[in-house]
Amino acid sequence: MRSNATHFILLFIIYAAFVSLGLPDSVLGVAWPAMRRDLRQPLEALGLITIVLTACSAISSFASAWILKRLGTGPVVLLSGLLTGGAMLGFSFAPSFAWLLLLAIPLGLGAGSVDAGLNHFVAEHYSSRHMNWLHGFWGVGAIFGPIIMGTAIAGTANWSGGYRYIALIQLGLALIFWLSLPLWKREPAVANHAENFVPPVFKPFKSWTPWLAASLYLVYAAVEMGVGLWTMSILVDARQIAPLKAGLWISGFYGAIMTGRFATGLIAERVGNRRLVRYGIVIAMAGAFLFAMPNFPAALSLGGLVLIGLGCAPIYPSLMHETPRRFRPEMARTVVGRQVAFAYVGSAIMPAAFGLLAAKAGLVTVMPGVIVAIFLLLILSEILNRAT
Repeated sequence: MRSNATHFILLFIIYAAFVSLGLPDSVLGVAWPAMRRDLRQPLEALGLITIVLTACSAISSFASAWILKRLGTGPVVLLSGLLTGGAMLGFSFAPSFAWLLLLAIPLGLGAGSVDAGLNHFVAEHYSSRHMNWLHGFWGVGAIFGPIIMGTAIAGTANWSGGYRYIALIQLGLALIFWLSLPLWKREPAVANHAENFVPPVFKPFKSWTPWLAASLYLVYAAVEMGVGLWTMSILVDARQIAPLKAGLWISGFYGAIMTGRFATGLIAERVGNRRLVRYGIVIAMAGAFLFAMPNFPAALSLGGLVLIGLGCAPIYPSLMHETPRRFRPEMARTVVGRQVAFAYVGSAIMPAAFGLLAAKAGLVTVMPGVIVAIFLLLILSEILNRAT
């Protein structure tokens, strides 16, 4: 019988792993202006790095069920820490842009499998509360990454020093993951888990519901990334708001996602995953309508941006935690991997689609596009609820 102490020590390590997952995700955009100047690259070269990162993350997410079955969650977490820490250390010494593209491969591969693996592990072994808090800790890493990089660039170090600092944190966490390997083996498997089932990497599902469960993440990514990447342009270019003030409101959006996930964890077990998703979508819809109305009082309209963040907060983790309850144990791990992969694909494709929409019809069309995506998310989630 496992001890509660071991159970919660492992939970703390899982939280640390998601902090380490969030750290690299948010630093590239902060460092890029200085990086491209030193490496003599055009502004759009950032897109090439993003494509490599996203593609490798999606590939490793798709293959995560196969990898996790053979290695186990603990070794995959350790391998991820080593890959991401080593890749970011390599970034700090990269002599050319070509090296950045090469190093983006292990950085992306390291993120994808551990993202899917930890989501599945927490969904199976812990409550909905801990799933929401897990994604809240991703936000902690995503917030501290830019702070570390920005401090390094503003101080005596440069972007190379910033990447070295973050790489050392990642490698330090990898040491903790290595020391924790015995704890993962003590955590009991879920009852009725098909231990001998090895899911093929790309075997198609016979049912359409697993693909619907994955497609929800593509639509969710369209909402979160569409708002996160295009709000600055909407506020500064279309609404003539000062960049500093606009940046603070965008921070409020991401801060609302993080704090909303920690707060949701307190009520998740009483409310239930499906209702949390439904309530979150409705709140995000209300916020999107408010933010889409530039003629409303500024405080009300900009408050809608924070409301979108609060609405987004429970959607990703609650959908993820519900997956082992919708599907058979031998299928759930594969579904989680494809959900994470679709989220990466959506994060790469959908913001670009909103960009094309803005270029053709103006920035004022971005938020209506986000509203359509939120409404589609509501319809698809309700269909999935009825089908499972």
